[in-house]
Amino acid sequence: MSSNATDIQAALAELSTCEISDALIKLGTPHGGHIPDIHMLSPTDSTTRLCGPAYTVQMVLGSDTSAPKLSAHFVDTAPEGSVVVISAPHRVKNAVWGGLMTAGAQSRGARGVVISGRCRDLAEHRAASFPVFARGHSTLGQSPFTRPSAVNVPVVIDSPGVSQEDFPVVEVTPGDWMVADEDGVVCIPRGLATQVITLAAKGREVDERCMQDIKAGKGVQETFKQHRGK
Repeated sequence: MSSNATDIQAALAELSTCEISDALIKLGTPHGGHIPDIHMLSPTDSTTRLCGPAYTVQMVLGSDTSAPKLSAHFVDTAPEGSVVVISAPHRVKNAVWGGLMTAGAQSRGARGVVISGRCRDLAEHRAASFPVFARGHSTLGQSPFTRPSAVNVPVVIDSPGVSQEDFPVVEVTPGDWMVADEDGVVCIPRGLATQVITLAAKGREVDERCMQDIKAGKGVQETFKQHRGK
């Protein structure tokens, strides 16, 4: 990782996902980078923060014989310092990540995993203190329900049952910055990272002034108008 990328990662790691989403909204990103309905399942420490460049994995249905097959297991090719981002088909109920994958990812120096889908072996992830963010969990493994088909490709993550008019899809491109905490998961396009850091820092300063005034007894409406201009 270059020194500039290291600096960006360090700055993003200091920001909350809420601050980042506010900044992305100001930059015109309609979804604020938020990937809905994905929650922290491991570890159980609410102070856990995950930050790193995305290493993407596209899963397909196990019955799909037309999609490409990988020559190596996707965990074995995860770069050091990366956040594994997995997109699985919506309608399946099986897990696409388990305890052995966490062990493999940790040994390669991956920082954590974000799953648009399910995981299993919660106790193993938690015992390893490995960050796992997912839509849910299951007792079922990958086979025969799903399989990995591609890595380091753009993946589109939408919300099951929600139209794009109601909430736009989020496209995660390899190398985009992923930040996750107890509030949720956000994706920051690489080209916007520096602007996000600047805007989020300013937003934090404004919110700190608002908090001071509100605690001092000023009304929320008055405080917002004074510091936020609305």
